[in-house]
Amino acid sequence: MMHLWPEGSSAQQYKIVNQIIREYQNDHPNVTIKQEVLENEQYKSKMKVLSASNQLPDVGMTWAAGYLEPFVEGDLFTPLDDLLAGDLKDQFVAGTTEAYAIGGKTYALPLEFNIAPIYYNKKIFEKYDLQVPVTYDDFLNVIQTLNEAGIEPIALGNKDRWTGSLWYMYLADRIAGTRLADAIGGNASFTDPGLVLAAKDIQDLVDMNAFTRGFNGMSNDESKAKFVSGQAAMFLAGTWELPNYTTNPDVPQEFRDSIGFFKFPQVTGGKGSSDSWVGGPGVGLFVAQDSTVKAEAKDFVEYFVKRWGEQSVTDAGVIPATKVDTSALQLPQLYIDLLSEMNEATNITLFADVQMKPSAAEVHLNQIQALFGKAVTPEQFANAHDQAIEAGQ
Repeated sequence: MMHLWPEGSSAQQYKIVNQIIREYQNDHPNVTIKQEVLENEQYKSKMKVLSASNQLPDVGMTWAAGYLEPFVEGDLFTPLDDLLAGDLKDQFVAGTTEAYAIGGKTYALPLEFNIAPIYYNKKIFEKYDLQVPVTYDDFLNVIQTLNEAGIEPIALGNKDRWTGSLWYMYLADRIAGTRLADAIGGNASFTDPGLVLAAKDIQDLVDMNAFTRGFNGMSNDESKAKFVSGQAAMFLAGTWELPNYTTNPDVPQEFRDSIGFFKFPQVTGGKGSSDSWVGGPGVGLFVAQDSTVKAEAKDFVEYFVKRWGEQSVTDAGVIPATKVDTSALQLPQLYIDLLSEMNEATNITLFADVQMKPSAAEVHLNQIQALFGKAVTPEQFANAHDQAIEAGQ
């Protein structure tokens, strides 16, 4: 099994994976499960290398939609519909398994569902008499006040690129509504005035020193450390970070108690709603088509998904893709509040790089880094996207 939850940065998920593997091996003494654990970017690189030589792990993790397509087209993942027709029937939250379906077959089973809030340090906000911003103008005032106080406003590690994509996606959504999804689908242009304005607003944020110094050369884990150490006031990331703010004993309780969140603010005159989120199904488990132990691998995936549900809620504070009755569980307020927001969301736009086909996703991510680094203009950024989407790869 290859997964992307290292003990250092995803301690609670790592612990659950190992617990489930131990239980499975105890119940199935004829099966040994070896793990390879990599952080996010290393994992993606390793997947490319292994798929090129058709040496994928028996069980691994994948993202949905556009990311999944080349693996399915290359006949590298095996369909898992038989598992959905068995004990896992009706166990998933509506709309989660569909994201992993291509051509009427399901090629992975999702483990988590995410939305991306802006987490903030309540103690820093209280110290400088800051209110949670409702409008984008409020948000800009918060950034200005923090800068004047010598506090880095936003922790951002844009070396990983998808991190900056979240900022662009939210601004595009708040300004232009559904035009971003239309443009990604090839039904609109990235030169739409609202989408170009979103790119311009990113560069305006850079100009006002909204992000941590050296953000384009900093990894997400490095920027996260700045937030956790109290050096930055805000951090935009998915709900996969919830364990670090609720259940992870390696993160000081004092810090965990000081974390709040807010929705990406409303842009005055914009077409998007603050109840619209960037997010969607997180990683899912696949079984390699050419696995020599395919039956055992599929059995383990079914077992893992069943065990993961409630355990991931109570032991890690993860929002799972399977249905879990949380009414009888003692859960942190931060978790309950974010789960409530997810249930009330009017729209959830899947992460842009996951929606896009691999070549277009690579252009998008490189352009995001260039945009934040002011190496391209908003107009050049838009044209590069249109060309990539039109190329259809």
